[in-house]
Amino acid sequence: ANMSETDSYGIPLTALNVTVRKKLSLYLNPKTTVAADWTTLAETMGFDYLEIKNFDQYQDPTKKILDEWMSRCPEATVGKLIQMLNEAGREDVITDLKPIIDKDCKDYLRKKQMKEPPVQVPEVTSCGPRTQEINGITVLDDPMGHMPEMFDAFICYCQNDIEFVHEMIRQLEQTEYKLKLCVFDRDVLPGTCVWTITSELIEKRCKRMVVVISDDYLDSECCDFQTKFALSLSPGARSKRLIPVVYKTMKKQFPSILRFLTLCDYTKPCTKSWFWIRLAKALALP
Repeated sequence: ANMSETDSYGIPLTALNVTVRKKLSLYLNPKTTVAADWTTLAETMGFDYLEIKNFDQYQDPTKKILDEWMSRCPEATVGKLIQMLNEAGREDVITDLKPIIDKDCKDYLRKKQMKEPPVQVPEVTSCGPRTQEINGITVLDDPMGHMPEMFDAFICYCQNDIEFVHEMIRQLEQTEYKLKLCVFDRDVLPGTCVWTITSELIEKRCKRMVVVISDDYLDSECCDFQTKFALSLSPGARSKRLIPVVYKTMKKQFPSILRFLTLCDYTKPCTKSWFWIRLAKALALP
């Protein structure tokens, strides 16, 4: 059962892990006239006008106000944050994040309980040892988590573009380039939270991310999250972390958040012969 808002009033905001906080930033950082953003939340938390103007200078103002609220307010709890989002009319945020917020809260309570003196002696306890959830998320992972599988690039794509992803595997993995690609449907074990796995892979397991841009990509919530998450890790793409690829002519407008990045274009006959070597060289960079 989901944890109720009343229950979460006793859980400090420190219980929320990185995945929840980054998704909150994806929702609240963009300023919009049709929905409450981070500034509304900051006002509700009690920050004044000058403080909010100062927060606006930060790359991730949502993260900043959450950190400041925790340090100033000992009563900063998960329940109060949910209440503030409700009052701001951001039920969409709560609906999307509730499952992973509940998980973080339950993990916090479990760890807290484990630190308390056990009710049962070890000989009669029914609880077996727990393994870390992040262990063994890919097919070739070490189940004990000592040697996580690493990749040259995470491939962000939607299902309708899978044939091009297969071609990418043939051109980059099965040739002299010998690159190692992370293709979600092929490499990731089923059964755990998609958002958590994706964040772990993009941030810690993959040097780069290739984004396969198409009309279908623009309609994919999963691709949208992956792209924004990768951009949040590398502002301005200073480390060439994110590489957009177009392989067929698009009817819709190219995504504005990627326009500042150099495109790898498979649709131009005059540059098609250089496509794979350019992409391979970019992915092979240290």
